[in-house]
Amino acid sequence: MRDLQSTRPSELLVGTDTGDDAAVWRLDDERALVSTADFITPVVNDARTWGRVAAANSVSDVYAMGGRPLFALNLVGWNTDALPTELLGELLAGGQDVASEAGFAVVGGHTIDDPEPKYGMAVTGEVHPDRVLTNAGLVAGQDLILTKPLGIGVITTAIKADAASPEIAAGAVTSMTRLNDVGSRLALNAGATGCTDVTGFGLLGHLGRMALESGVGVEVVFDSIPFLPGAIELATEGVMPGGSRRNLDWASKLLDPTGHDELHQLLVADAQTSGGLVFGVDPGETAPLLDQLAATGHDAARIGSTTSGSPGFTLR
Repeated sequence: MRDLQSTRPSELLVGTDTGDDAAVWRLDDERALVSTADFITPVVNDARTWGRVAAANSVSDVYAMGGRPLFALNLVGWNTDALPTELLGELLAGGQDVASEAGFAVVGGHTIDDPEPKYGMAVTGEVHPDRVLTNAGLVAGQDLILTKPLGIGVITTAIKADAASPEIAAGAVTSMTRLNDVGSRLALNAGATGCTDVTGFGLLGHLGRMALESGVGVEVVFDSIPFLPGAIELATEGVMPGGSRRNLDWASKLLDPTGHDELHQLLVADAQTSGGLVFGVDPGETAPLLDQLAATGHDAARIGSTTSGSPGFTLR
């Protein structure tokens, strides 16, 4: 293996991406490495499905930065006293399912004894140094594109409480296990300059942070945001993860709700697992881009625009 320190690859191009452990190092004029790590506790009741969700979630930062994953290490916390080894095998098989679909290798990993099970991956990928997407790349006058619907936090909370119908749960699993590879490629092809994935801090937290880092305002139209089937109804009934409330508390200083009630604010702050990408493109690229996303099975939408106003998040 190449010794990166002895060969002086390296210029750190991008530091941590919107609070996640992700960074990019330039190796030469044509290559840069993307490094990221993430893991989650169970969000569904089936071990193999949890493995698929966790792996898709872990590799998402590579796609959010415009990269291609190369290899990964499994990160596992496992309660050996309470959980059978066979279940661990199913979990890791789910991770391998995603690795095979995405075209990267799982080359090893590390497991610790943990009373609360956790699973994820440390993923290494590559990207061209001149095509890195960052959370500081938005510019005023762009359309904002979201590639997956929101509502994962609400629905996974309902799943844990046995309050989600099989159809609603299946819709959430389909969304969580969809890779962001196509969304990343289409964003690059459309000339996107700023991008992030929407995960634990919700759309409000991640896009609000992008606005601050980019020095622009973002205006999001609530009625333009796609939501997973059942998410708004469950939220209206009071199903809401604690993480979404913490997100709203943290990001409230960035938010101008313009009359939207707490439910709408919580829905844009909903904590996502393996959510989609949000990025800015020139308005002339929006229609063909959305057509391409729809043709590849994405429930994507233009959710708003960037402005030259004060950095922050306005909900229209």
